[in-house]
Amino acid sequence: MEAQEEKEAQVAAWLKKIFGDHSIPQYEVNARTTEILHHLSERNRVRDRDVYLVIEDLKQKASEYESEAKHLQNLLMESVNFSPANLSSTGSRYLNALVDSAVALETKDTSLASFIPAVNNLTSDLFCTKSKNEEIKLELAKLEKNLTATLVLEKCLREDLKKAELHLSTERAKVDNRLQNMDFLKAKSEEFRFGIRTAEEQLSARGMDASLSHQSLVALSEKLAELKRQTIPLKKKLESYLDLMPNPSLAQVKIEEAKRELDTIEAELTKKVDMMEL
Repeated sequence: MEAQEEKEAQVAAWLKKIFGDHSIPQYEVNARTTEILHHLSERNRVRDRDVYLVIEDLKQKASEYESEAKHLQNLLMESVNFSPANLSSTGSRYLNALVDSAVALETKDTSLASFIPAVNNLTSDLFCTKSKNEEIKLELAKLEKNLTATLVLEKCLREDLKKAELHLSTERAKVDNRLQNMDFLKAKSEEFRFGIRTAEEQLSARGMDASLSHQSLVALSEKLAELKRQTIPLKKKLESYLDLMPNPSLAQVKIEEAKRELDTIEAELTKKVDMMEL
């Protein structure tokens, strides 16, 4: 608890230092916000310390450079009795350019032996930079090409997705329609089945022959179809007999009997079907 209160005090002091005369924005004080602000304050303190050390180092180097410049100036005055104040405006401009070049190239002095390696290093860095720029341009062109292909692919995928969604919607509508039709047909089937059952019960109550029921008629229809199928080879066999001439009168009698038998079966089945429809 004491550690938490100490962190809150450090955070408050740090915020007061940061905002100065301005009011500190309102924020919710809890363990999490205090921990985050305390972490930021510690990082800020470390950064301020590093900046302070860098500033002090630069001040020391500036003092050393200033002392070295005064020493060189005194040495120059003592050896050749020369002072920068005695230079013309053009000479002063050249001297300032020489000093600026030495500072820019970070040479230890303004001698030719220091300038040539510095210029060579700068030229080498320039070539390296150009080479890296070319590599970056190639990589950028490749990325642009890939990006274009990706965008085209994305567009195609979006179009395919829309088509698939439209097709799916259409198919879903068809399925729903088929389900509705199926439900309707099921309802109608149940209605017809119930109607048939009711009609059969009514007909049975009125004394209808069981052979005239729907199932019986279906069985008779199947039996008739079977009989017709069985008569096909008989007809073929009869046709083969028709080609013979031993006793035409007897063959004609057999044909007539077969025709009458077939007509009788068909008439009976038709009568039963008609009675069922009534």
